[in-house]
Amino acid sequence: MTEQQPWQWEEPTWREHVGHVRAGRPLRPESWPGGAKVAVALSFDSDHETIPLRDGEVLPGKLSQGEYGARVGVPRILRLLERFGAPSTFFVPAVSALLHEGEVKSYVDAGHEIALHGWIHERNTQLPPEAERDLTFRAADTLESLAGTRPVGIRTPSWDFSPHSLRIIRELGLAYDSSLMADDDCYEIVADGEPTGIVEVPTEWIRDDTPYFTMDRFTTLRPHTTPRGVLTIWREEFDGAYAGGGVFQLTLHPHCIGHRSRISILAELLEHIASHEDVWFATHAQIADHVRTGKVLSR
Repeated sequence: MTEQQPWQWEEPTWREHVGHVRAGRPLRPESWPGGAKVAVALSFDSDHETIPLRDGEVLPGKLSQGEYGARVGVPRILRLLERFGAPSTFFVPAVSALLHEGEVKSYVDAGHEIALHGWIHERNTQLPPEAERDLTFRAADTLESLAGTRPVGIRTPSWDFSPHSLRIIRELGLAYDSSLMADDDCYEIVADGEPTGIVEVPTEWIRDDTPYFTMDRFTTLRPHTTPRGVLTIWREEFDGAYAGGGVFQLTLHPHCIGHRSRISILAELLEHIASHEDVWFATHAQIADHVRTGKVLSR
């Protein structure tokens, strides 16, 4: 039998697809710790060599681009975060953690959170469910052994959700996800109409460095916005979060933001943020815990 095209679906079919993973109750709190007006959730996806590796690209050129993230980007980032006293979350593919001995420990020693980001930054939507589950559980075990504590949060590789991702997240007992984009502020994830208790700390491509700065000579990927232009976007995103009492969440990659002309705009952004009163720099886990347990505002 020929599979139906989307335009041929009956209403129950498209409703089922849309309803599988949805945004539930909003979780913008009445107040942030210490009376802060905004929560700042900085995150770094330490992908390093796993992007080419997951696609079977093993030549030195692409791998060296990822190696830059670990060799140059990470030390610059850690120094900058220390300067501003900004605890952050590092989402680390397990293969990255194993390739770069001591890197996870350096994050932990500096007071940052370690969270899941797949095994080898796999394309999880192309995997059978048992393979996705196995890789996610193996990654959790690996990060636990290196960090000393088990991760409580996840960012799926490339922010992709397969039909099985949420079930795996629930089976792992994770407290939060940071891969979905249904709100500016945190919300509870709903699975097929059932509240899950899992907090979403939402991402967005406009608050990610790779769409602006990625370069691939064999595809159409080219840097299309100047660092100064990106700084303007991110600064206005923060200003909006500050005015609304919400979350400013940012996703960065050491191999991307770590370059000299880009780390400088991150420094300027942090200077702008720090110039405001009542700013709470927090890990994703801290924010998820606060919004889950505190009083929240209704829409």
